[in-house]
Amino acid sequence: MTETFYEVLRRQGITRRSFLKFCSLTATSLGLGSAAAPRIAHALETKPRTPVIWLHGLECTCCSESFIRSAHPLTKDVVLSMLSLDYDDTLMAAAGHQAEAIIEEVKKKYKGNYIVAVEGNPPLNEDGMFCIHGGRPFVEVLKETCADAKAIISWGACASYGCVQAAKPNPTRATPVHKVISGKPIINVPGCPPIAEVMTGVVTYMLTFDRIPELDRQGRPKMFYGQRIHDKCYRRGHFDAGQFAEAWDDEGARKGYCLYKMGCKGPTTYNACSSMRWNGGVSWPVQSGHGCIGCSEEGFWDKGSFYDRVTSITPFGAEANADSIGKAAAGTVGAAIAAHAAVTALARARQKAGESASTSEEQKGE
Repeated sequence: MTETFYEVLRRQGITRRSFLKFCSLTATSLGLGSAAAPRIAHALETKPRTPVIWLHGLECTCCSESFIRSAHPLTKDVVLSMLSLDYDDTLMAAAGHQAEAIIEEVKKKYKGNYIVAVEGNPPLNEDGMFCIHGGRPFVEVLKETCADAKAIISWGACASYGCVQAAKPNPTRATPVHKVISGKPIINVPGCPPIAEVMTGVVTYMLTFDRIPELDRQGRPKMFYGQRIHDKCYRRGHFDAGQFAEAWDDEGARKGYCLYKMGCKGPTTYNACSSMRWNGGVSWPVQSGHGCIGCSEEGFWDKGSFYDRVTSITPFGAEANADSIGKAAAGTVGAAIAAHAAVTALARARQKAGESASTSEEQKGE
């Protein structure tokens, strides 16, 4: 019988108090509030750890690099306690036939109850020969491993969308996981790479509630991809005021003005960067002075230069154009009043015409 998360913590000397504190932190990071902490605690006390097979296709391993830097919850808490990471050829000590035998063992022993985490994508051209896994095309290994999985998590833009490998002309036919695997719940967690706490948060949610989180139309968890970066950006006030950096070293850039004209894709990108940030919440690209490149959106490599403004969003101009906005509003109100007056006058004219006609008919009758 696989140990529960709580049993592993107790065996490691973690106190009950620290465990409950962890549950509260986890609930907060998932945006569930402190009321969800008891439910998380109960789940982690009673449910066995979930076996995970972590596969690598065409990718650069940046998702793994991000994952191991998670601070809330700590990666060691997720990997060593919440998960039973039975296979990950990047991290495991075993190699060759010994490593590949573990996949078969997990598939047989935990049929229908294991999670497949996929980092990277399968290339389909030349019968999949552009990515070989254990002497076989990766696409074959992927299909076989996912056949009896409980759910699949696509880590990063590579697995979710294809990323740079799928950029035009895509000679290897690099293909997103969800276009190869069907009939299974698939959670896309895009980004190049995704935020570490987003990755561990998705895993924690699945293990706690025994279901996948609510997804948007692109298969992304709404809890992390439900708002644009633009909505929570600390430079949003400058955008609304019409204050933009025109060059990387101009006065606007020094004052922290909006980077939209420098190619920032924040207004069209859905991710949690501006609220969760990176490196344990220390900073994120826009705070560091670089615009968002839109890496959590599909096909971002094929949408032109990262430094070209490709959208047509018009700032509201709360400060710079306050007078013109007021005039426009006054003009709109004035037009509405004039229209109302015209309709009223027309109605009265019709009424008078009707009364005059009635009077004439009465006089004729007399």
